[in-house]
Amino acid sequence: MVISNSILTRLSRHWVDKNCIGWAQNYFEENVVNVSGNTDGTTVTISKVNSLDGDVEVCQRKGKVISLFDLKANLGFVSSGKQQGVTGTIEVPEIAYDTESDEYQFQISFGGEYASETQDIVTKIIKSKIIPTLRKTFSAFGPKLIKDHASEIQEPEDQVKSVFTKQNQSGTSTKTSTTIFKKEEKPAAASVAAPAQSQSHSTANTSKLHFEEDFVCPADVLYLTLLEKNRVSAWTRSQAEISPEEGTEYSLFGANVTGRILKLTAPTGIVMSWRLKSWKPEHYATLTIALEQGSSATKMVVDFEGVPIGQEDVVRDNFEDYYIRCIKVTFGFGAVL
Repeated sequence: MVISNSILTRLSRHWVDKNCIGWAQNYFEENVVNVSGNTDGTTVTISKVNSLDGDVEVCQRKGKVISLFDLKANLGFVSSGKQQGVTGTIEVPEIAYDTESDEYQFQISFGGEYASETQDIVTKIIKSKIIPTLRKTFSAFGPKLIKDHASEIQEPEDQVKSVFTKQNQSGTSTKTSTTIFKKEEKPAAASVAAPAQSQSHSTANTSKLHFEEDFVCPADVLYLTLLEKNRVSAWTRSQAEISPEEGTEYSLFGANVTGRILKLTAPTGIVMSWRLKSWKPEHYATLTIALEQGSSATKMVVDFEGVPIGQEDVVRDNFEDYYIRCIKVTFGFGAVL
């Protein structure tokens, strides 16, 4: 088997991942089944996990351990006591790595014809007693996932040649690194300050980045995936503000990434100003993306110019993790290594 240069490059950066869907199923069986609530002599209990679909991974990237998961759960419930024998389901359409506790949605359905009064009693118990417990259980899922699997995917420190990786591994392996793109608890409506006409970056204080990645999709599809609002909102898992028009401003990841689209060459080229919220005001890098259509895949060629010194790893890691990786996971555009 021939291993591509892209795969070798990713492996040399110590990317290791583990599929943890089996662990997730056990977690739900142990922590969700038998959750119950009682009011006025009626008890409602989660009786089983009917289904748990989606993806669960724990990954190591340059010594940093992160989790990526997106699940859909269907839970069965049954009542006992005064209102006994009532059955139904609770559908949770999304349990994701970036979902806040108050953002989980619960859809209650009954498995038969019951009196409206009975349904009201059971529904009230589920909403007031069971759902608050489920919110806490789902919120604990990510940290527990990292805690149980971080040590299994990290390379032993004496086998790691990268100084950067060793420095990260010297800390506790049960904590994830805080990411620049982490969603804010109460994201405000995205707003972007217009970049000043005099934007510039001193070459003495900035650097350049270059990397490439293959996507199993046509170039025109990948082009729209990077620019079309609904598609961008899907892979960023947040409300994106972006439009495929030159001169328009954009805001991604809860306004943690902002800029302006400078030039579009459909479907092969995108040039935009790009900045992280933590950078000095009015400092923008220039991001150039070239899409090269091949016989079986499209190569994305990424060039950053004007990245502040010391921010190179931050920009590269976040772009690879939250652009490249999330696009592939969301749309199935190739293997995630």
